[in-house]
Amino acid sequence: MANRFFSAGIKRFIFGTRTLCASAPSHTFALKQPFKHRHALKNRILSLKSPTESAIPALQNWFDQGNNLSRFDLRRVSGALLKSKRYHHALEVFKWMENQKNFHLVPADHAVKLEIIIKVYGLMKAEEYFMSIPDSAAKKVASIPLLRGYVSDRDTSKAESFMVKLYELGLMVSPHPYNEMMKLYLATCEYRKVPLVIQQMKRNRIPCNVLSYNLWMNAYGEGEGYGVAAVETVFRLMQNDGNVEVGWSSLATLANVYIKAGQSDKAIQVLKIAEKKLSTCNRLGYFFLITLYTSLKEKEGVLRLWEASKAVGGKISCANYISILTCMVKLGDIVEAKRIFTEWESNCHKYDIRVSNVLLGAYVRNGLIEEAESLHIHTLERGGCPNYKTWEILIEGFVKSQKMDEAIIAMKRALALVKDCDWRPPQGLILAIAEYLEKHGNFDYANKYITEVHNFGLANLTLYKILLRMHISANKSPFHILKMMEKDKVEMDNETLSILKDFTG
Repeated sequence: MANRFFSAGIKRFIFGTRTLCASAPSHTFALKQPFKHRHALKNRILSLKSPTESAIPALQNWFDQGNNLSRFDLRRVSGALLKSKRYHHALEVFKWMENQKNFHLVPADHAVKLEIIIKVYGLMKAEEYFMSIPDSAAKKVASIPLLRGYVSDRDTSKAESFMVKLYELGLMVSPHPYNEMMKLYLATCEYRKVPLVIQQMKRNRIPCNVLSYNLWMNAYGEGEGYGVAAVETVFRLMQNDGNVEVGWSSLATLANVYIKAGQSDKAIQVLKIAEKKLSTCNRLGYFFLITLYTSLKEKEGVLRLWEASKAVGGKISCANYISILTCMVKLGDIVEAKRIFTEWESNCHKYDIRVSNVLLGAYVRNGLIEEAESLHIHTLERGGCPNYKTWEILIEGFVKSQKMDEAIIAMKRALALVKDCDWRPPQGLILAIAEYLEKHGNFDYANKYITEVHNFGLANLTLYKILLRMHISANKSPFHILKMMEKDKVEMDNETLSILKDFTG
């Protein structure tokens, strides 16, 4: 099935004369309601007590009260709901639109609706919806989010079959589906399939766009048997393609190939050319290049681009500060990292603990536990709210410096966050605290601690053996420990059986 995309049975798709191009028709909608009305409707839906409670009655009541709504209004409301991750309600907005006589979904609406269906119900329901779309123009546009769903799931078989189906349905597509397939093959390390996709594009007279060339270069850079020369050949093809402008992203791709091949001088030359192509309106490219300069240990280039990025209009985001701080820490310049952190603090309106965590981690990894503690206290004074990563970093620092009482307090606070997120403390840190409690004979707290760890599903045989040994020393029954081990399906080893014999004499 994995090779069906390239089988003889789809020669019509590979060698057919039909070209692939898709463009959604452009529509302009009149704004019938002031923005405050849309805002009020969005708030009415967001105020529903449960995210799964139907939003349709709220929509219908709003409409029945004489509040006329255009498709433009409803799209804006749906978009706001998506940003708030109220996917169920966003989907109901589209369902309500479909049931109104005065509304007709345009191709772009079908694409957005399909994306939401994937989030709410999964790919199977999305497939059913795609096949139910009667309009071929809408199918063209909706095919991309469905294909991206397969790519996200790393489902090569379904993605390849879907590409075949697109042709069989007579749908003409742009380079975008091909690019999605190349992304999939890169993600699944099937690098040799990428040039086959390029061949199909040529046979179907589909021109490569910038992303196509970048993905092609990446495949040659990663796959065995290609090498730098193959990547350079693709880059020259791109340079000679009059329909494509070589920008910073393509140069960054080439530079990254040189870096991986150990050709640092070539990489630096290419990065300097890429710098000249950076936008004066968007910071994205600056931080791509900053990351590459960091991997080359070129601090001068990092700082030059960091300063240049400040000339771009708009506020420098916390994500940008996290990126530059991470780079400075990787370069080993904690002094410069601290200066940049101070700069962020002087400009921030809302304290984002993720920014300070970068510097906190650098202090701990470098054995600067006093600086780490001082920074932690400072962030609390500034209104920072510690997250799981903050506590993990502090626990690691306290364990390394043998400040075990502080480590125990930090672990207790970290475990309080476990129920609200997917994070789990590293087993090494959990074990270090248990060993400390055993060493100092703190039976009562060890019992509470390991029981709590068990309740979060984090206990293992090593922890249970510690608790069993402590029960022997305290002459306490191990019955509840055995119950916990049974619940966790932890099998005993010979050492555990030997410990248990001591209870029976």
